[in-house]
Amino acid sequence: MERRVRVGFDVGGTFTDGVVMGGREVLAKVKSLTTEDVTSGIIDALDSLLARSRVSPKDISMVSLGTTHTTNAIIERRNLNQVGILRLGAPATTAIPPLTGWPQDLKEGIGGVRNVFVVRGGSEYDGQDIVPLDEKAIAEACRKMKNRINSVAITGVFSPIIAKHEERAAATVRNILGDKIPITLSHRIATISLLERENSTILNASVISVMQRAVASLRKAAKDRGIQADLFIVQNDGTVMLADYAVSYPIFTIASGPAASVRGSVYLSGIENGVVVDIGGTSTDVAYIVNGFPRESSITVNIGGVKTNIRCPDLLSIALGGGTIVKSHNDEVTGLGPESVGYNLVRLGRSFGGPLTTVHDIAVATGRLREKLEVFETDYLTNEARVKSLSPGLVQNAQLAVKEILEEAIDKMKTTAKAIPAIFIGGGALVVPTEDIKGTSEVLSPKHFEVGGAIGTTIAEIGAYAEGVVDLEREERQRAIEKVTEQAKDHAVAGGAIREAIEVVDVEETPFTYMPGKREKIRVRVKGKIFR
Repeated sequence: MERRVRVGFDVGGTFTDGVVMGGREVLAKVKSLTTEDVTSGIIDALDSLLARSRVSPKDISMVSLGTTHTTNAIIERRNLNQVGILRLGAPATTAIPPLTGWPQDLKEGIGGVRNVFVVRGGSEYDGQDIVPLDEKAIAEACRKMKNRINSVAITGVFSPIIAKHEERAAATVRNILGDKIPITLSHRIATISLLERENSTILNASVISVMQRAVASLRKAAKDRGIQADLFIVQNDGTVMLADYAVSYPIFTIASGPAASVRGSVYLSGIENGVVVDIGGTSTDVAYIVNGFPRESSITVNIGGVKTNIRCPDLLSIALGGGTIVKSHNDEVTGLGPESVGYNLVRLGRSFGGPLTTVHDIAVATGRLREKLEVFETDYLTNEARVKSLSPGLVQNAQLAVKEILEEAIDKMKTTAKAIPAIFIGGGALVVPTEDIKGTSEVLSPKHFEVGGAIGTTIAEIGAYAEGVVDLEREERQRAIEKVTEQAKDHAVAGGAIREAIEVVDVEETPFTYMPGKREKIRVRVKGKIFR
């Protein structure tokens, strides 16, 4: 990794950031406006990077991407798979059918309830069958869904404990619908909770084609330019996985952008515990760092209006960025956003002769923003007179309002009363106050902070996890942990890691007080170096 040439991209709402790294050195960096289809903006950034860096495409050994493709598809209800939904849980789980609580437009976007089937099957907590699996009903459901669906989601009761019913159901689906239909099994996606796990599984099945197209487009673009490197996709814990693996598990890329920013911040600053404040043109993401990785959320994660239980970084997103509109009456700030001019800053902001006052303009007026970074194509100021017309009182009050919003966000993410280091990254880090921020021991923006997320995508560590439920009255604790650890290592190898270089990051044990015996959930998270 110290010598390899790596290319990384981080897609944001306003800009797509790209970098070329040679070892620890940034050989080239670029900010390209994010496009509506996302992919063409990435390709534009790739072309700019190749031109600026002058590296030979043959020397590039890795291309990595932190993408919003899956998030956008779910939020916008566009380009989703038509999903066949099989729950293996009758007669025990019929009271609340699949898709309960889903927004109607999203429900219709994946094919609606006509492709939902609840069949007999599922397991007890001890691994015994609730009832035998009804494979005839599964086959009949497949025949009904044929030509109506192009993806299948299968969820069984307590399948994370014993997955045999899901595996048998998948075999029946392949036999009827063929090998080309992608199948998502819930025990590979999330933890025990049935409804949230089922939601996560269905969402994953709904965006497989979106990820397939994104990977295919970027892979073709790289190949057309003579790049033969493997393609990796960033996961939402800041690690990466092989693109071919990501196609099967696109749900793991949700919130991967902020996670990549955390990893990039740690890489650039050397700080492994503290807070990262990633400030863009439209919004700011605040994340807490624990041992170099984003802290994981402990609450239900809502994606596009659907409750899930996938792992996700603990993030606080606020409507504050360089393009945030400052509302005022005389010298009083009456509102700070949430509206933003976004990528229209150069047309609507005062610094460029536009009619609206933005956080960017306040930074120019205070003298905080005094020069253009090379990574930006447009200058930071083209109409000085419009900025100078702002009253000093309004400028001071607006700067104070921005500072208070940042301090409140940092305080919400802290788990200690002690002051902690804060890393400000992203293009918007240029326009916000950084002095005397309450709750921080220091505020720093390391070199290349404006493309910290893109750098984070090139860190080149594979991440994976596994979990299982054990009865400690029947199985020795350390042996149970070792068994789950081996499963996590298997997942990491499938994602592209060298088994011999895999490290255990975290072991979590959660007792199940509501179950007989001494049952507990063991969850093991690992990371490893890329095998290529």
